[in-house]
Amino acid sequence: MPIPLKLIAANDPFAALVALADVLDGKQALFVTPPEVNGLMPEVHGLPPEVDDHYAAIVESSGSTGVPKRIGLTVDNLLSSARAAQARLGGPGQWLLALPINYIAGLQVLVRSHLADTQPILMNSSVPFSAEGFGRASSLMTGERRFTSLVPAQLERLAEAVGQDDFLLGQLRSFDAILVGGQASNPATVGRLRELGVKVVVTYGMTETSGGCVYDGVPLDGVEVSLGERGLITLAGPMVVGGSVTTNDLGELDTDGRLSVLGRADRVINSGGIKLSLDLVEQWAKSQPGVRDAVSLPISNPQYGETFICWMVVFDPDRHNLDADKAVAELGLPARFAVWATTEEIPLLGNGKPDYQGLAQNFAAYQNQLREARARGEI
Repeated sequence: MPIPLKLIAANDPFAALVALADVLDGKQALFVTPPEVNGLMPEVHGLPPEVDDHYAAIVESSGSTGVPKRIGLTVDNLLSSARAAQARLGGPGQWLLALPINYIAGLQVLVRSHLADTQPILMNSSVPFSAEGFGRASSLMTGERRFTSLVPAQLERLAEAVGQDDFLLGQLRSFDAILVGGQASNPATVGRLRELGVKVVVTYGMTETSGGCVYDGVPLDGVEVSLGERGLITLAGPMVVGGSVTTNDLGELDTDGRLSVLGRADRVINSGGIKLSLDLVEQWAKSQPGVRDAVSLPISNPQYGETFICWMVVFDPDRHNLDADKAVAELGLPARFAVWATTEEIPLLGNGKPDYQGLAQNFAAYQNQLREARARGEI
């Protein structure tokens, strides 16, 4: 039986929260568009006015490494995820919304709030995320138990500010859990905040799993994790679209069943027969002194095959000097011909993930400019 598909803009989370009551009752489905601009709803194409009552929400994936996909989630998918998260976190609580709701992590904050019957605190998504804004929003929370969900880029901003802001540190410590996911977190940042008494929980999941379904390497109740061909991670459970999904991520399971995510299979380069994950490159770069953030992309070396370029956001560009020999010793020979570059900021998508597609296009354009300059004899 068809039901209406309601469209709500991402910068109207209160309207989405209200609409969720009918969505979770099976009376309508929801699609959250990108934010309104000057009061006008953005154009969206290919969406029908009605969908089968099997669906509760259609959510776009991030598209950080390709074209975004629209994924249909059921009421059971959404609620199974929210219930499993609530059980793992020790019970219901109040949530702070700091992520855009047109992506699954932000939408799930609203679903969890609905399940807990609590009013979430809604940060203004029309302005860039800041540590000051997060601290102010956190101070408005009244629940005895408090939660929020962030992406690593936001966590980095908070970690930078917390050393000079005792008020912010107090607000961060007031959370019973700060979920961080969407991409690999910097282990050094997570460890530093945990030492300060901040309860950071590193999550793994995706739109197809209705959000994070593995917390600190441990699957939520009802989630099964297995490794298939080439070590690709397969996730199964009631929150997963179709019951099971094989991801494009490589993983390892220890003897206790704890999952370690090694990186995306399509982000592994081969240089002289030696393979290296670019996700591992980014984690290594972030762990180096003076590096705040990093992102890497493959590039071709005429003699040795693939290598990579790694852009780093550093605290002091004038004094930063990455040890290239250390990179080769710890990352292997593929790093021998790597390009290490600094940048003021890494371009991000609306959900806080790196814009790999945009970076690749910009780098290709830069390479073309160099070739043309050489052809003209200018360099």
